[in-house]
Amino acid sequence: MSGFAGRFAGRTAIVTGGASGLGRTTAKRLVAEGANVVLWDVNEEALEATKAEIGATGVFALDVSDQSAVASTAAASHAVLGKIDILVASAGITGATAPVDEYPIESWLRVMDINLNGLFYCCRAIVPFMIENGYGRIVNVASVAGKEGNPNASAYSASKAGVIGLTKSLGKELATKGVIVNAVTPATFESPILAQLPPAQVDYMRGKIPMGRLGEVEETAAMVCFMASEECSFTTASTFDTSGGRTTF
Repeated sequence: MSGFAGRFAGRTAIVTGGASGLGRTTAKRLVAEGANVVLWDVNEEALEATKAEIGATGVFALDVSDQSAVASTAAASHAVLGKIDILVASAGITGATAPVDEYPIESWLRVMDINLNGLFYCCRAIVPFMIENGYGRIVNVASVAGKEGNPNASAYSASKAGVIGLTKSLGKELATKGVIVNAVTPATFESPILAQLPPAQVDYMRGKIPMGRLGEVEETAAMVCFMASEECSFTTASTFDTSGGRTTF
């Protein structure tokens, strides 16, 4: 894994969904580049394994759709870290694969609770610490599905569109507060989350990528780390694509 030695020296970060996929890879790179990182994830066993592997400062097991748990865990994380400079909001699920008229209501609600409501709870709880500190970088993990929509993935597409809208709103709110807020919109990349999808759905998404391949998680993690760094200083309320050419806007 390439990186920038010391880029995050003295910085602190919270990574949600930090025990697998993009969250885990991003957290590993943040630590390698000098950050003190606290991981949030619903999978306690995977959290402990990741902490040991990457050298995270701390871990908290929670479901981000639980607003009270998010608020208390944000305060506990602040106590552990001393300050919160960076939030990478990566926790998410795909939900069911089905047309709208057959889409399970319970799956729709669960996707919204985690992907959109949970991300809102995280931002809501952590933003005050950043404002108090006069510095912050928030990276919300959205998807090209939030821009283009994927058939038979209405809940996921709608939740990620909501993440983009929330990011644009929050970025404008905080534009004079020293807090930068952006979203990353990856196309499909190799990740454990693909196990939640039927192969035909993965083939469809691969076929939409002009480069003709799925992304690698390290490629998106590299973009996330730029967005989380001091170098990202004049772009806020925006989106950064890692889509192999699928989206150009």
